[in-house]
Amino acid sequence: MGLELENRPLRVLLAEDQAEMRALLCGMLAREGYEVVVAQDGPGLIKTLIAGLTEDGAPWVPDLIISDVRMPGFSGVEVLARLRRDSWATPVLLITAFGDDELREQVERLGAARVLDKPFELEQLKELAREMILLH
Repeated sequence: MGLELENRPLRVLLAEDQAEMRALLCGMLAREGYEVVVAQDGPGLIKTLIAGLTEDGAPWVPDLIISDVRMPGFSGVEVLARLRRDSWATPVLLITAFGDDELREQVERLGAARVLDKPFELEQLKELAREMILLH
């Protein structure tokens, strides 16, 4: 049984530049019942958001954004800053292999809910995704 909100599946926008990691995370989230849309980089994430809002019929707005920090184009931090500047309140989970205290402080100021360090257990990501959506 899928996870639902307002009689629709919960939606996750996943931005990850490494194809293998993107496929792994997308598959896991889809098996958990999420409707997942993927982007390969920061510009792709922004384009996907804009396309979802301008889609004919009901707009596609994610309930959670999961983004790698280091990606081509815009970093996950730059995307987060842009979203918050434009008053987007969607929870954002940043994943990184390069987490440090400075990064955590920066994204906390920008309003990221969590930073998850690679490598991580898929179960940990599943729990965080569910928690972040339910608390939002």
